[in-house]
Amino acid sequence: MKIPTRLPPWSVITPFAAWIILAGSLLISGPWYAIVLTAALFGGVLTAVYHAEVVAHRIGEPFGTLLLALAVTLIEVALIVSLMLAGGEATSGLARDTVFAAIMIILNGIVGICLLAGASLHKEQSFSLHGASTSLATLAALAVLTLVLPNFTSTVAGPYYSPSQLTFIAIVSLVLYGTFVLVQTVRHRDYFLPENVSTDEEAHAPLPSNTMSWMSAGLLMLCLGAVVLLAKSLAPTLEHAVLAAGAPNALVGIIIAMVVLLPEGVAAFRAARANRLQTSINLALGSALASIGLTIPVVAVISLATGWSLTLGIDAKSSVLLLLSLIITSLSLGTGRTTIMQGTIHCVIFAVYLFTTVVP
Repeated sequence: MKIPTRLPPWSVITPFAAWIILAGSLLISGPWYAIVLTAALFGGVLTAVYHAEVVAHRIGEPFGTLLLALAVTLIEVALIVSLMLAGGEATSGLARDTVFAAIMIILNGIVGICLLAGASLHKEQSFSLHGASTSLATLAALAVLTLVLPNFTSTVAGPYYSPSQLTFIAIVSLVLYGTFVLVQTVRHRDYFLPENVSTDEEAHAPLPSNTMSWMSAGLLMLCLGAVVLLAKSLAPTLEHAVLAAGAPNALVGIIIAMVVLLPEGVAAFRAARANRLQTSINLALGSALASIGLTIPVVAVISLATGWSLTLGIDAKSSVLLLLSLIITSLSLGTGRTTIMQGTIHCVIFAVYLFTTVVP
């Protein structure tokens, strides 16, 4: 993306317009206003991607992709926490469902579409094998420890951890994610840099000014906040539509997770089409890691403080799909090169995940 010397007017107006439309939903309701909210939602997503790319270009890789992943995840965590505190113990499985949906969307949906789109244009793409293997190893450990192991512990019957186990897993999650961030940004930063960085014209384009970068950072947070809250405000309408169609209520959570992950998904897709697959992988896997590594410790603290049981273990069908996704992703990204074959496999698994959600 070519960064202009000044922010385009639409990129400044859209975040504030989205918040105004969101505030209007407190006074106005109806099917027609849901269309307005949807338009504001997608406008916020596209604007968030623009500002994320401005900030990423200023601070460089892999800090830019890490910033977007952390920003989206922190807002997502805040949304989960607010819903848990409002819904009480009835929402004990909300964090589990959200994290699992995010992992499946990222590993299969976002990764699959990016690999397919990039390979369709460039035939074969390459990336750093060291960075991908580091991300996948961390993700596999976090996913299994938080979503699968609770079904097999015996101190408390699954799918729960006992208070001491939950505390330990929360600490382990923070240690793993914190170590990953240290490796990605300090110790082995070169693992996560594009192999062709020396010849990448975009990487050597003039940097945006400090003022422009700070403005984009602030507008990025406004956009992400509006996206999450707009998705939340559209949830009742979406839930009614899903129930009217006779689909399971779990589909609502998947659709909301897709919306929340749209900024990262669009940014990853654009990077893949521009033959910057390393950036796409950093965004996708980094988002999945942040989703688990930050969400689980926070909801664990809420569970321990309130005494509510926190449902973490996923069912047998979900466990099979999760393990299949981790294995296939490890194989797909295990050579440092990808083609349309890998992208097709991931998209097929994602389609199976969606289909078996609707037709369990």
